[in-house]
Amino acid sequence: MATASVAFKSREDHRKQLELEEARKAGLAPAEVDEDGKEINPHIPQYMSSAPWYLNAERPSLKHQRKWKSDPNYTKSWYDRGAKIFQSEKYRKGACENCGAMTHDAKSCMERPRKKGAKWTNMHIAPDEKIETFELDYDGKRDRWNGYDASTYARVIERYEARDEARRKYLKEQQLKKLEEKNSKNDGEGGGGGEDSDEDDDDDELKVDEAKVDESKQMDFAKVEKRVRTTGGGSTGTVRNLRIREDTAKYLLNLDVNSAYYDPKTRSMREDPLPDADPNEKFYGGDNQYRMSGQALEFKQLNIHAWEAFDKGQDIHMQAAPSQAELLFRNYKVIKEKLKSKTKDTIMEKYGNAATEEEIPMELLLGQSERQVEYDRAGRVIKGMETSLPKSKYEEDIFINNHTSVWGSWWKDHQWGYKCCKQTIRNSYCTGAAGIEAAEAATDLMKANIARKAASEEEKKLATWGTEVPEDLVLDEKLLTEALKKEDERRREEKDERKRKYNVRWNDEVTAEEMEAYRMKKVHHDDPMKDFLN
Repeated sequence: MATASVAFKSREDHRKQLELEEARKAGLAPAEVDEDGKEINPHIPQYMSSAPWYLNAERPSLKHQRKWKSDPNYTKSWYDRGAKIFQSEKYRKGACENCGAMTHDAKSCMERPRKKGAKWTNMHIAPDEKIETFELDYDGKRDRWNGYDASTYARVIERYEARDEARRKYLKEQQLKKLEEKNSKNDGEGGGGGEDSDEDDDDDELKVDEAKVDESKQMDFAKVEKRVRTTGGGSTGTVRNLRIREDTAKYLLNLDVNSAYYDPKTRSMREDPLPDADPNEKFYGGDNQYRMSGQALEFKQLNIHAWEAFDKGQDIHMQAAPSQAELLFRNYKVIKEKLKSKTKDTIMEKYGNAATEEEIPMELLLGQSERQVEYDRAGRVIKGMETSLPKSKYEEDIFINNHTSVWGSWWKDHQWGYKCCKQTIRNSYCTGAAGIEAAEAATDLMKANIARKAASEEEKKLATWGTEVPEDLVLDEKLLTEALKKEDERRREEKDERKRKYNVRWNDEVTAEEMEAYRMKKVHHDDPMKDFLN
């Protein structure tokens, strides 16, 4: 049989344990006992789930079956709130600088900060608090009612009892007051049947709460026990069954197969099962009847408003914040009604209201006015019916900087300007006719300068070397030969830079012969005979 393995800190501990076991076998040392004071059988390993039948064990042998983690030091007591242990008469070193208690420092002091602390005044030293530490077990750490004083709940009971007593006293006073008024009226008027019935109604109103209680007790016959918000289990709640069993089921109202569809899963029938029946005699008109009437229609409008507001960027959600959505919908309806009424008042103020009973002025009835209109012999209007140009919502005919016309009244060379001075600068000051003359003179002068410059350029125009060569060009043969030699030397220097001199002088002036030599030596890549040139 295997034995339990034990870990020792050192070889000395192992040797002492072996000696102790040998002494116990020889009867020289007391046997090992458990927590209950019973002797532990050394032949039964501590990890066995059950002892053999021949050992006649009357108790569990495993440690986890004997509460091996139970500690007698655990307690269920709680802190003694507000208890004081000692009050010194003078300040002690290391105490709180504010109140003088030794059990906390000035940072965690709960007293009001003094103008001068106890460290400097040495007066009114606060007593030391009682500090306790408890080692709680598993249940004690998780006990939410640990430290709760049940006697404090008596205050809650007393408050409710006082409220009920005051209520009963008030009802009794009201009843006595009604009886006194009733007796005084009967003595003065000799009594009246109608007034007695009114007084009885008042007495019934005073007992409305008691009647409600009795009614709730009598309605228990229709209660149904159902599970509330659980899938497989959980709390149960009482749900009143308000449906009576005498009405006909909706799927039995019309047994025609082609009639309104009944969904057995949701128990809904949206269409009317009897559309041809008298509406005054129908008890049920389909589920759509309830969806399009009453508060269902308002709820539908609320959902539509929430969707539209969310699409327009409003932070609103019907399921996440229904109260906020309903409040915004109410504000929306109020603002909409105000805007509608304001628009209506504006239209009525501008055009009037034909439905009112105000008398129309005689001038409007007879069509008379002070406007003079002239006609010719053919009946055509000559004068007096000029049509007025409608004005837009923008500002019109506003002249700035002494201008007599608006910006954009003149157009020239793809530029807008002022017609009065023909200027194309928006914020310019109007110069009038003098500005127009000066602008025309400047234009004429600019044209003259351009023409003169073009003429001078034609006179001084040199031969442009490139693809086009002037026909009247005359070249010197001697200079052309020298230019060809220089071009060959330049090309050799480009191939071998070692022949290039240290000081290189550049000359930007190019003669006609040098340009002709460059063109003659230039390699044309499109030329099919370029490989035979050299």
